[in-house]
Amino acid sequence: MTKKIKILPENLANKIAAGEVVNRPESVVKELVENAIDAGAQNVDVMIKGAGKILIQVADDGEGMNEDDAELSIQRHATSKIATIDDLEAIGTFGFRGEALASIAAVSIFELKTERRDQELGTFIKIDDNSVITKEKGSFSKGTSISVKNLFYNVPARRNFLKSNQTELKHIIETFKKISLSHPEILFKFYNDDEVVFDFPKSTIQERLKLVFADNILDATIEVKEITDYISLSGFVTKPAYLRRSKGEQYFFLNKRYVQSKIVNHAVFTAFENVLEKGDYPFFVLFMTIDQKKVDVNVHPSKLEVKFDDEKEIYSFVQAVIKKTIGSFDLVPSITFSGNPTERESLRFQNFNQTDRNDFTDRPFSPQASNQHNKPSVLSEDEVDRLFDDLNREIKSAAPDARVITPFDERQTTEIYHESGTMQHMETPFLVLLHNKYILTQIKSGLMIIDSHVAHERILYELAMQSFEANIPFAQHLLFPQKVNLDPADYQLAKELEPYLTNLGFELKFQTKNVLVIVGIPSDVKVEHEVETLLDILHEYRKNEQLNQLEKRDNLAKSYSCKAAIKAGDKLTENEMRILVDKLFATSMPYVCPHGRPIVIKIPLEEFDKRFGRT
Repeated sequence: MTKKIKILPENLANKIAAGEVVNRPESVVKELVENAIDAGAQNVDVMIKGAGKILIQVADDGEGMNEDDAELSIQRHATSKIATIDDLEAIGTFGFRGEALASIAAVSIFELKTERRDQELGTFIKIDDNSVITKEKGSFSKGTSISVKNLFYNVPARRNFLKSNQTELKHIIETFKKISLSHPEILFKFYNDDEVVFDFPKSTIQERLKLVFADNILDATIEVKEITDYISLSGFVTKPAYLRRSKGEQYFFLNKRYVQSKIVNHAVFTAFENVLEKGDYPFFVLFMTIDQKKVDVNVHPSKLEVKFDDEKEIYSFVQAVIKKTIGSFDLVPSITFSGNPTERESLRFQNFNQTDRNDFTDRPFSPQASNQHNKPSVLSEDEVDRLFDDLNREIKSAAPDARVITPFDERQTTEIYHESGTMQHMETPFLVLLHNKYILTQIKSGLMIIDSHVAHERILYELAMQSFEANIPFAQHLLFPQKVNLDPADYQLAKELEPYLTNLGFELKFQTKNVLVIVGIPSDVKVEHEVETLLDILHEYRKNEQLNQLEKRDNLAKSYSCKAAIKAGDKLTENEMRILVDKLFATSMPYVCPHGRPIVIKIPLEEFDKRFGRT
């Protein structure tokens, strides 16, 4: 009986295996350029014809190869980069599988010219369309030059699956840009059909970013830099005004290798916490340095995927660093009127002005705001004691003789309320509480407008998240505990959330038949409204759970901040406004509320001058 299973001929096995490494012209460019970098090249030229289908040539000035190494380099599983299993666990080079050149040679007409600096003659190897290997000695440029002609000529099915020249060229250029971004210290040139398309001289990462993306890229981004002994993260993330509608604008480099990581992407997205609208993605170029033994890049032949030893730790680190970076720049947007004064006008956002890290001078009473803005995230004993102090308590301690009105006091009847200043030491006066909704205050560049409700939401949200971390509950006991009859679903939800509600400052007792007794409440919850507030929090929590599927603590913090914050229409004294704004700019993200609404905007003084004919 004849055997059905046969050993494949070597040339056929090579062609099949090549499909894992080389699936389009872009794959060839990636493998050859990475080999050039591994060889210590300082100058790399990439030449393309016919979108890589006719010719791909990569020439470098690296160390080159001697004759024996050149012959071995085109053999499968031949590499100079790893020798033992230990090497595989700490890969520091880009190519290491020993498959690239053999795979490329199996599906193309392949030429290699190489010469070492310490030798007078180099080696020329050619593999023609009949897989015949020709070897010659000659004088060549120092380094290595590889030409790949008629890619997939002997695998018609693969060639037929290639896209249009325009699409294939786009993929090649994307890969070229990614590699050049991670190595600004190397000169890269890119030729398409004999024309120079890109010429990237040796430079800094900032200069390389300008060349790869746009001259004004640094105005649209903020720099990330966090160096530790174990892991370091640097690079650039977009300012909120420049969010993209494209998922392809995220560049992550692990030990200078471009990789794709859902963990890192998600960490960056969540760090932008609600600055993102649906469909928006932050542009970023991030470089992570970590011990090679802590990651595995050997997941797939393309080496695009990566696995971390401790994914949770990586996620937390990236999220914390990006959050800290965003919060360390003044990102309050400016608005202007578009059109001419005589035409119908509409407000539009201006681009953010370039600001230095920790420059918060364009804020109300900036010295206090900037000092508080960078307070440590770990709570001090004093901060724990004041964790749930409401605005009213602070006013009493700041101005004991002043008449105190709580944020929830409704004794005022006027729509626009302004109390003459009682804190003369403050250098910037509040202008007005407009329609009991918006706080207007003078700043260096003009006028700042703050939505009081969402500002208070942001403050309460961060206090709530800190209280979960601190785990030190502080409740304000009610004189008369309130008994509440809940429906079974709300009763079960309240029971499930009891530990978190306790941390927020609620003291609850669960009785039989869905009866709950409210014994204590957070100091920010208005007395006499405790039942209504608790029910609102539970309903908001359930709504968030269905729509957004948030993490439990995040969901409860958002629900609490939304329902406990001052409402539009609540009156505020000038003292209360000062404290509210001061606490807002001490938060890590004073630009948007936990639900994504903007909190602050600026109108430049120049805009007023233009409207009043002063320019």
